[in-house]
Amino acid sequence: MLEIMLVMLVFVMSFAILMIIVMYLKAKENRVTIHHIKFDTFPAHLDSLKIFFISDIHRRTVSDELLKKIPSQVDVVMIGGDLTESGVPFSRVEQNIRELKKLAPVYFVYGNNDYEVNQKTLETLLDNNNVCILKNTYKELSSSSNGRIVVLGVEDMSGERDRLDLALNDPKKTETDFRILLSHNPDIYHKISQIDRISLVLSGHTHGGQIRFLGFGLYKKGRLHKLRNTTLLVSNGYGTTALPLRLGAPAEAHYLYLTRKDHK
Repeated sequence: MLEIMLVMLVFVMSFAILMIIVMYLKAKENRVTIHHIKFDTFPAHLDSLKIFFISDIHRRTVSDELLKKIPSQVDVVMIGGDLTESGVPFSRVEQNIRELKKLAPVYFVYGNNDYEVNQKTLETLLDNNNVCILKNTYKELSSSSNGRIVVLGVEDMSGERDRLDLALNDPKKTETDFRILLSHNPDIYHKISQIDRISLVLSGHTHGGQIRFLGFGLYKKGRLHKLRNTTLLVSNGYGTTALPLRLGAPAEAHYLYLTRKDHK
């Protein structure tokens, strides 16, 4: 009886160690999820907009392996918050930014963990690398008589820092504008109305549950949602929080190819 119990104990311990190794390796994967999305509201004067979106980098280093998986040149890079967290050296943050800058101009919004580091140091680093920080504001990406592409960015919803009303306070806004909202927390969706005319929301924060067993996790797995007031992308994120482990919610960044519905 004792021998059987010892064999079972060894089996359980071996299985647990194997699972930890598998989850650790899953957390280090480099995956680019590709989305081709067509909109009625996309400006007619543009053929397309190609976005590289990455969120929840946390402690990871953006690898060449990830960037090589981007299928074509991008027009803009958007970082959906949690670029860093307490304990991550700023040298690593700058290294990641410099890698992303090689792709295209970079836009950034705060995530809840980004407030754990010295914000003055972080923003100086971002400013020195020409990263556009969107703190409850907007920037125009493209403009013509046929419409504009505008990216809005809100601060993280923790501490009620987010002010979507300020980001929407654009004196030049028209009904033909194509608006993209960058928000770390996908719950911003509940503050969006149809009159805001936000076509796409890019977010992360949930890590897709990070560790899921039998399809269940603390949060839903990240995916693209076609909702009543907008299209919402919730990313599983590139990095991890608390434990450097993943299961059932693959690490990912995103390549988005946006066009008009009548585009061939």
